[in-house]
Amino acid sequence: MDRRRFLIATAGLTGAGLLTGCAGMTAAGPDIVDTAIAADDFNTLVAAVQAAGLVETLKGPGPFTVFAPTDAAFAALPAGTVESLLEPANQEQLAAVLTYHVVPGRVLAADLAGQTLSVDTVNGQSVAVDGTSGVRVNNATVVTPDIMASNGVIHVIDTVLLPS
Repeated sequence: MDRRRFLIATAGLTGAGLLTGCAGMTAAGPDIVDTAIAADDFNTLVAAVQAAGLVETLKGPGPFTVFAPTDAAFAALPAGTVESLLEPANQEQLAAVLTYHVVPGRVLAADLAGQTLSVDTVNGQSVAVDGTSGVRVNNATVVTPDIMASNGVIHVIDTVLLPS
């Protein structure tokens, strides 16, 4: 998904479904990108966001919920996967992977407690969210929930989500 389509998708989905309850919340402080940079465990994610041309979008007003894989999660991918995705020729594929980690709106872990849901990502595909025992997204576990940013929230996950 190119950057323009990402912007259109996030604008169109922000107020939908589960996300409406939190969509109007704001917080002072750094945005999602600056929060990820400051955390220092998202170097690969930040490099990927830059390579995909999504920095400006994720610094935008949002709100966004980002399921953010750690550097260790990226390192667990098969050898050569990250390097291949970061090549300029694969920018669209990289953007598809990254936007699969983003849900429009601001969704906190408490909003998911006790629920199992199918949630649309800005990629256009859905992720399975299970909040019945902690929070899981597809096969990833949220290891640190609710890192607040001025334009959304980050949930740290232990596995990179790959769209089908």
